[in-house]
Amino acid sequence: MFRRSLHVREIDAGSCNGCEWEVVALLNPVHDLQRFGIDIVASPRHADCLLVTGPPTRNLETALIKGYHATPEPKMVIALGTCACSGGIFSNSYATKNGIDKVVPVDVYIPGCPPRPQAIIYGFLLALERVQK
Repeated sequence: MFRRSLHVREIDAGSCNGCEWEVVALLNPVHDLQRFGIDIVASPRHADCLLVTGPPTRNLETALIKGYHATPEPKMVIALGTCACSGGIFSNSYATKNGIDKVVPVDVYIPGCPPRPQAIIYGFLLALERVQK
């Protein structure tokens, strides 16, 4: 489906910003995410994929749902970091859900606190089915 390029919108659902630092590191010349045809966009309306970080907090759950519905079909959702995958240290808290999959459907999970840039690139390539599982 997304063979040639992938436009990604990163949504912070309540993270500590550790995962965001690693996403920014993907854009430097060392990792160069754009060589794979993957680009970060500013609006979910221009995106093919949502990259969600952090456990979905009560305050940001609505924003996540709105961003998900604003993304045109076909779309994919990637949960980045332990908090997005399972809630991490914030799981079973009154203020959060236990992972992004409790709010929106998730296609790929990239665990780690925070995951290294190489792991994020590998997760993108798995989502695009460019590497064998």
